[in-house]
Amino acid sequence: MAGWGWITWTLIILALLGVSGFAAYRYALASNAVALLDNADRLLRGGDGDIRQVAAVRYGADPEQKLEMFVPAGAAARSQLPVIVFIHGGGWASGDPHYYRFIARALAPQGYAVVLAGYRLFPHARFPAMLEDGARALRWVSGHAAALGGDPQRVVLMGHSAGAYNSMMLGLDRRWLAHEGLPVAALRGVIGLAGPYDFYPFDTESTINTFGKAANPEETQPVVFAHGDTPPLLLIHGTADTRVRPRNSVELARTMTRAGAPTHAVLLQDVTHEGVIMMMARPFSRDSRVLDAVLPFLAKVTASPHVQTHGG
Repeated sequence: MAGWGWITWTLIILALLGVSGFAAYRYALASNAVALLDNADRLLRGGDGDIRQVAAVRYGADPEQKLEMFVPAGAAARSQLPVIVFIHGGGWASGDPHYYRFIARALAPQGYAVVLAGYRLFPHARFPAMLEDGARALRWVSGHAAALGGDPQRVVLMGHSAGAYNSMMLGLDRRWLAHEGLPVAALRGVIGLAGPYDFYPFDTESTINTFGKAANPEETQPVVFAHGDTPPLLLIHGTADTRVRPRNSVELARTMTRAGAPTHAVLLQDVTHEGVIMMMARPFSRDSRVLDAVLPFLAKVTASPHVQTHGG
């Protein structure tokens, strides 16, 4: 079959990325490696048969203010499934939600509606645009999820890398949800995969570009907003992460615990920055450590009709 040549090369590329420890992640984001990962995941799963797309919309005027929503293939229109809103990484300068459908394939069949949300990127946008956009995407979920099979009262934010930063800030700093008329109770939990939470002063190109002009730079940091009355947090980080050091998750967990919200970081031995997200896709999901942490957390925080917060 002609298609097998393309499939073979896709898997070879992904295998090489795996052998190299994903050292070329910045290049991967700038090229089509994430798209290749998504395509390989789709092929290895036998297509998108387990999920159904129910929305592909713009929630703002900018082309990057877009989202896609998926539900399990057999879900009824008004199933009222818990909603996972996933925000992609890319150093706040690259990335597209369309290429993260492997997140939906991994999670929607477990009984969740999955929203893949984009946001404005540098150089067209700087802090706090990504937080404004995340809150606007959540407002869209609040107003539209119920008609599409989701439960807007049971929403969990999830993100990788820069997307984990966005998700954590939305969960900890209440200003952004308040700007959109959303209560903190709109979130049942926040999952951060290899996120930067304590990186001031800015010393990398991506952080200087995105945060360097912030009026109060210290207040761009999630650790500053740690308090006891927050949605539950799940912090996952690889010990071999050299792009966003695991101390970010460790320090946020310690700060949250000191603030009265006991939190611990899940540290995955010998996993890289990119490995954390790639373990959500086939063939890398055969190492199930990320899903083994994520799925029980999701089940716990979305199980009850009552809002679960650290302070509740």
